[in-house]
Amino acid sequence: MQDAAPSEISQSDVMDPARAAAFQVAMGLAPTLGAGDDLPPFFHQLYFWTPQPPNTLGRDGHPKVGGLIPDLGLPRRMWAGGRLAFDRPVRLGHPAMRTSVCENSVVKQGRTGPLGLVTLRHEIYQDDVLCLTEWQDLVYREDPEADAPRPVPPLAATTEEDAKEVRFDSTLLFRYSALTFNGHRIHYDLDYARDVEGYDGLVVHGPLLAQHLMLMAEAALGPLRQFSFRATSPLIHTETATLCRQGRSLWVRGPDGRQCMQASA
Repeated sequence: MQDAAPSEISQSDVMDPARAAAFQVAMGLAPTLGAGDDLPPFFHQLYFWTPQPPNTLGRDGHPKVGGLIPDLGLPRRMWAGGRLAFDRPVRLGHPAMRTSVCENSVVKQGRTGPLGLVTLRHEIYQDDVLCLTEWQDLVYREDPEADAPRPVPPLAATTEEDAKEVRFDSTLLFRYSALTFNGHRIHYDLDYARDVEGYDGLVVHGPLLAQHLMLMAEAALGPLRQFSFRATSPLIHTETATLCRQGRSLWVRGPDGRQCMQASA
């Protein structure tokens, strides 16, 4: 099933430095960012909000599909991964423009039922110059069957040269949801996450895991030109994760040894 030609939307943002500094504080970092500074990689997730009135939201708290993201008839949304190309830094305190387009949407038959695969492309400009391009890969699924076996996640490698333990509590998940204007209830509504979508607890945002990996990669390798990541297993907010790096390969290892995310810088 292939949807009709994609639509395109454009949004502007003033790139308020206070929002980036607030995210630094939420991450346990010193609030060093101010006007004129370069935005760290992936901090653009904090900007270009698209607020919607309550009657246009789906049951999961996200805007209802239709428009930029077509309705594929599948209720559960997940951010499966993404790719980024960094051309020049985005500067804080300077207006920016983001254009968004749906590059592809298709329904395929997976091992556990139909999967809706959607790819969005975002381009961010300042002074009419392209700063970065981001591709978001989204997956839509049916609701889980109560007695359906859970997929077996891959095991994570243990060959890292660099590792760091990180923890996520419900306060951090709420603050990240607020700073990114992400209304998905799996990140803050425990009853919904457990009883409707079948998770063991609140789900740590995939982009928040990717954010940690990008900061780790930048600290070790210098300014990033490209980055890609793919979620392989959800991480629950009660679990301690280990961020791992071996050269330009990065991954998130869960407490039971499973791989939650893999990435390349």
